[in-house]
Amino acid sequence: MPGYNQLGILAKANPESVPLIDHLFEANDQVVVELLSNQNRITKSEEFGGFPDRYGIHHPGSAGGAIQRFALAYSQKKSTFYNSEKIFAAINLALDFLVRKQHEDGTIDLLTTNFHSTPDLAFVVEPVALGYTLIRNFILEDQIMLTKFEGFFLKAGNALSVGGIHTPNHRWVVSMALARINHLFPNRKYVNRVETWLKEKIDIDADGQYTERSTSVYSPLTNRCLITIGRMLNKPNLLNPVRKNLDMTVYLMHPNGEVVTEVSRRQDQFQAKDLVPYYYSYLYLAHHDNNPIYGAMAQSIEQNASIKQLSGSLIYLLEDPGLQKLPNVSQLPIDYIKHFKHLELVRIRRDNLDVSILAKNATFFTFHRGMAVLQAIRFATAFFGKGQFIAEQLHTENNRYVLSQQWRGPYYQPYPQEQLPDNGDWEKMPRDNRPQSEVQSLEAKVTIYEEDPGMVLDIQINGTDYVPVAIELAFRRGGTISGARQLDQSAGTYIFDQESIKYTYQEDEINITGFRPAHEWTQLRGAAPKVNADCVYLTGFTPFKEQIKIY
Repeated sequence: MPGYNQLGILAKANPESVPLIDHLFEANDQVVVELLSNQNRITKSEEFGGFPDRYGIHHPGSAGGAIQRFALAYSQKKSTFYNSEKIFAAINLALDFLVRKQHEDGTIDLLTTNFHSTPDLAFVVEPVALGYTLIRNFILEDQIMLTKFEGFFLKAGNALSVGGIHTPNHRWVVSMALARINHLFPNRKYVNRVETWLKEKIDIDADGQYTERSTSVYSPLTNRCLITIGRMLNKPNLLNPVRKNLDMTVYLMHPNGEVVTEVSRRQDQFQAKDLVPYYYSYLYLAHHDNNPIYGAMAQSIEQNASIKQLSGSLIYLLEDPGLQKLPNVSQLPIDYIKHFKHLELVRIRRDNLDVSILAKNATFFTFHRGMAVLQAIRFATAFFGKGQFIAEQLHTENNRYVLSQQWRGPYYQPYPQEQLPDNGDWEKMPRDNRPQSEVQSLEAKVTIYEEDPGMVLDIQINGTDYVPVAIELAFRRGGTISGARQLDQSAGTYIFDQESIKYTYQEDEINITGFRPAHEWTQLRGAAPKVNADCVYLTGFTPFKEQIKIY
C-alpha cells in the first residue's frame, strides 16, 4: 500500500501535500477506536480492562501497547481524542488490568509461553513508559493514577534488576527498559544491571548481523534498544553496531520494499516481511549522522508502508520532535553484488532484478523481478530419505557461485559377536559399531552465474544411478503461471508442461527455461515439506545434469 513520505506526499497516489504526522495521528485514532471496542468492559470479569486476542486470551502485555496508544491520543491536540474523559477512563482500566496481572516479584506472564517473565515485562515497560511520559503532566493532580504508574515501574525495575533472559535480544530489551525506568526514577542499581549485561558485548558479526539473524523482528528491535540505551545512559558507542546493521540491511532490501528473511534463525524465516520495524533506527541515525543513505532508507520505508503501519512510530517522533523534519536523502544502491561470508549469503541487485544465494539453507536461491517473486528454489533426491539439498558451503569460482553437498548411504553388517548383548536388545547394538557395506554415495553441485538478462543455474547430481530428483520452484501466491500443468494431488502443485514457463504478478513477470519432467513424484521421501506457495516442479533421475535459466 502507498504511504505518505516525509515530504508530505502520498507516495505514488496523492499529489496533495499533507504533513505525514497529521496522517499518523489519524491512523493512531483509528487504532484507538479499535482498542476501545475490544477492551473488556465486564466489571465482574478477572480480565476487566484487558484486551482479548483472537482466542479470547487477555495477555498482560497487550495493555501496555494500548496505554501507549491511548496516552498519545489523550495528550496531543492533533488527536480527535485530545483530553477525552473516555480515553482517560480507558487508560485507567488498562493500567488497573496491567497492575493486577503484575506478580509480586514485578514480572508478568506471556500466556503463550513465558511465565514470571523478565523479558516480557521489559517489552511492556517501553510502551507504558512512553505513554506515561506523554500524560504525566495531565495526571499530576490524580494521585491515585500517578501512584499506580509509579508502583508498576518500581516493581518492574526491581524485577529487571535481577531477572534472567532466554535469548540474545532479551539482554538489550531488558537494558532498554531499565534505561527508561531510570530516566523516570533514577536509581544506580538500574544502571549497574545494564552495565552488567553490556559487559557481554554486542553480539554482532563482521557482516553486520546479530546472533539471531532475525532481519524483520529482532535485528530492528535490537537497533532500537541500543539507540535508546545509548541516548538515555550517554553511551554513544552503542550506536556503532546499529550503524553496522543498518549498513548491511541496505543490501537486504528487495525491489518491492521487503527484506531478506531466509537467513533468519527465528520465526520470521522465509516470511514476506517489510522494513517498517527499521524506520525509527534509519530516521534517527539519518538525522544524528546526517547520513543521506539512511535518510533514503527511511523515505523508502515510508513509500512502501501504509500509514497504519507507520503510526506505531509516531510516539518516537513526539519523543524526539527533530525526527519530524525531512532528513537528507540520496539514491539507494540498486546495482551491486555483496557477499556476506558470515551469513554465507550472496546478494545481487540489478535495478528491479534481485537475487539471493544461500548455503546452509534448504532454500538456496531466490529471485525477484519487481513485484514478481520466486521465493525459493530447492531440490531433493530420494537418496535413503535424507536427500534434501542443503549446501555445505558456498564459494566463488571465476565469478560463479558454487554450492555443493555430499551424501553417503551405507548398509550394515551383523553386530560384532564379542559385543552382542545377552537379551537381543536392538538399542544396545548401536549402528555406529556395525561394519558398513554396499556404501552408496551422491554428490550435488549447483553453479550459479549471471547471464544477461537474468541468472543461470547449472545443477549436477552424480553417484548412485537412477535416484529420483525433484526440483521445486516456489512462486508467491497471487500470480499466474503459464507453461505448467497442475497436478491432481494438491492445490498449488504444478509440473513443467513445456520447456519454459512464465510467472506473472501484476505488471512483472519471471521467465524460466528448463526441461521436460521425467516423472511426477514431487514430494520425495525425506524432502522438506512443500513450500506454502504455488510450486512448479522439474523432475529427473541421476546422473542428473540440467541447466535452468531465469530472467
